[in-house]
Amino acid sequence: MTDLQSASIFIGVLVILILMRIPIGIALIGVSFGGLWTMFNWNIAWGSLGIAPYNFASSWVLSSIPAFLLMGFVCYHTRLTQGLFNAAQVWLSGLPGGLAIASVFGCAGFAAVTGSSVACSAAMGKIAVPEMVRNRYAPELATGTVAAAGTIGALIPPSILMILYGIISRQSVSALFLGGLVVGIITLAAYVALILIRVKINPNLAPPVHTKATRAEKIRALGQTWPVLLIVIGVFAGIFGGAFTPTEAGAIGATLSLIVAAAYRTLTFKALRMAVLETITTTATLLIIAVGASLLTRFLALSGIGDALSSSILSFGVDPLLIMIGIAVIYLLLGMMLEPVGAMLLTLPVVIPLVDETGYSLLWFGVVLVKLLEIGMITPPMGMNVFVIKGVVGNIASLTTVFKGVFWFVVVDLVIVATLIAFPNIVLFLPNFVNG
Repeated sequence: MTDLQSASIFIGVLVILILMRIPIGIALIGVSFGGLWTMFNWNIAWGSLGIAPYNFASSWVLSSIPAFLLMGFVCYHTRLTQGLFNAAQVWLSGLPGGLAIASVFGCAGFAAVTGSSVACSAAMGKIAVPEMVRNRYAPELATGTVAAAGTIGALIPPSILMILYGIISRQSVSALFLGGLVVGIITLAAYVALILIRVKINPNLAPPVHTKATRAEKIRALGQTWPVLLIVIGVFAGIFGGAFTPTEAGAIGATLSLIVAAAYRTLTFKALRMAVLETITTTATLLIIAVGASLLTRFLALSGIGDALSSSILSFGVDPLLIMIGIAVIYLLLGMMLEPVGAMLLTLPVVIPLVDETGYSLLWFGVVLVKLLEIGMITPPMGMNVFVIKGVVGNIASLTTVFKGVFWFVVVDLVIVATLIAFPNIVLFLPNFVNG
């Protein structure tokens, strides 16, 4: 049996383990170690298991992940983000579907301090969905909007997915953040347009809210947004102004969130304890998956299966655009079954060389990849954001209702992805402009 045949069998075993719901990090490490041991010898397998975690964890950029996570969890548990929705609600409630639009803006603001789709959906689901249902919004629109808008969390900086992609693909994290910011704003605008169109066509989805806020109330509502604005402006201005790197920005953002929460008088010992515990557990989970992916990369490189797959696809002379469409379809399918980090780290060892050979920018691909993975967060059967919203709202809406609510948002997302593939400069313009 050749090395390629043996490697193919181990890849098949990996797929089976994932389908059996074995934790993806454990599956990656186990299969990669077993493959190296079987195909080569114990010393190579054991040596790789010792080297892979060190090589990955020693990346300086990686230290920004727990820092950004701490920043997000502190803001979440100290309720610094609650004022975002309140302000958006006061200013936008007069529009058709205004509360739903306010939810989209609230999610975008929350995303700027968390970088997590799940946290974004959970927080805004608790705040926005009950408020919309109380104002006789259709549960389908209320839950679907928040579940879909939560996906903006991985596009607007800081994005944990983009940091991990930048480390693995050796792309500038700052440039990825800029590209993600563009796509995040496009997504936000598209979601707002969708809500306006749907409510215009069917006013029963969102009856008009007749309460009109005074100028004083609007100004007071804006005042509630200062905690998040201070943190976001401090972090963004520092990164894009060149005052500090994205890695340093994580530590500065975490420190700022603690200072602002203390000044806002919501920083309790319980909130700090919860934020630290969630940061530790989330970081540990991400590292285990990342180490497994690093070990898989080594296994694919030594076995030659990664290069063989890329070469065989390119040997058909298929148009690069068709290859990219095929990759997009694969990620959409993976997103239906796997969580984003696992799906990304599982496939990048094979996909990155393929994308590079087709001539597409790896920077552009990183942003499109995150968008594709986030669509998976709202598509059945997994749809993690959908299950989060269902868990938060309880009996307000059934799981079927939430999935029905996100359908039109998925259609809009697919149109956005098609546009980004057809016109890559939409993603690359701002990074290229800022970096000269």
